[in-house]
Amino acid sequence: MRPFNSRATRPTPAERVLSVLTAAHSMTVVSDGHDPVEVHRLDGTAAMGHIHLHEPSESGGAAQPGLRIPVRLEFTDIAPTPVRDRTRARVTVTGLLSAPYSTETTESTCMEFGQAVFEDHGGRAFVTLDTLQETDPDPLATSEAAMLTHLMDDHDELVPLLLRLVHPRPERGVTRVLPLALDRYGVTLRLEYPGAHRDARLPFPKPVARLDQAGPQIHALLAAARRVSHRNQLLT
Repeated sequence: MRPFNSRATRPTPAERVLSVLTAAHSMTVVSDGHDPVEVHRLDGTAAMGHIHLHEPSESGGAAQPGLRIPVRLEFTDIAPTPVRDRTRARVTVTGLLSAPYSTETTESTCMEFGQAVFEDHGGRAFVTLDTLQETDPDPLATSEAAMLTHLMDDHDELVPLLLRLVHPRPERGVTRVLPLALDRYGVTLRLEYPGAHRDARLPFPKPVARLDQAGPQIHALLAAARRVSHRNQLLT
């Protein structure tokens, strides 16, 4: 796999897609001529656990071409915190199955990968299988929800402190600030106003390569926010 970009301050569309596929506990499977199937994994496993993506060339004689079923997998990335408008992104993976999808099977269903489409408030991006295979998974992807929930439940006083690092400085009238997302490159805050909101990105001093590096990077952001306070640069 290609190493992640240590100079980047936010994940690429391919990294976002990979994180969604890795962490999602539910998905919708839509195939031609069949009703949509809602797949929920309540045992802590990812929804993709029963789907194997591979290149079309790998399928060989696995099935006759006429029997392959066009299919799309739909994922919705929902913020784990109670922010306004909790849908962060949508991911759609299209391809072909050699047999109708069924939640009753105990074996993985091989899916010829077509393309992945990533959509968020910033627009739409298409991601190829080669790009996904060259992308390192985010070490925080499967822990993000628990970490953000812990921050909200046990250290909610730290969130306003992080607001001091937002540039440009927030406009007056902020009614609530909540953590929206956490990834290897930093933290995203959602600033809510009456009838509107905006997101602010706080990059880590250094992207994390392992889960145990996240804590020190968050503490580095908090230390920087406290230094801003000491220089009397608090919001007025």
